Amino acid sequence: MSSGAQVVAGKATPRGRFPHLKRAGDFIYVSGTSSRRPDNSFEGVQVDPMGVTALDILAQTRAVIENIRDILKSVGAGLADVVETQVFLVNMNDFGGFNEVWAEYFDYDGPTRTTVAVHQLPHPHLLIEIKAVAYHPSAPQQPKETQDV
Repeated sequence: MSSGAQVVAGKATPRGRFPHLKRAGDFIYVSGTSSRRPDNSFEGVQVDPMGVTALDILAQTRAVIENIRDILKSVGAGLADVVETQVFLVNMNDFGGFNEVWAEYFDYDGPTRTTVAVHQLPHPHLLIEIKAVAYHPSAPQQPKETQDV
């Protein structure tokens, strides 16, 4: 797409009219991303036969970061290119588990981060959503040869 906006094949379709990512120059903006799978189920959610739901912040955090990795990979970038993130947790009691998984992917050389609690996310099974900004220079344009007329 000429706008630099992209919906990534093989990832869960956005639940609205917005792209997974948008490139602006050398920056890549990744829309808020959850643990939703392409089949609209969620990683980190188990429902027993009685309908009791168990939500796992560790599994959801890992899935969110992996989804962001896949989205960035679609344009040749990776998690090492992420410079800033905003994290939305439904419950700050999940902050410790979230931080534990975060440390599997990032350290002090990683992206800046802001983490806030929100009242709810677009689905009741979601505990976390992350949006990200990556810096990944686009391939330099080759100069077009001029023809003598």
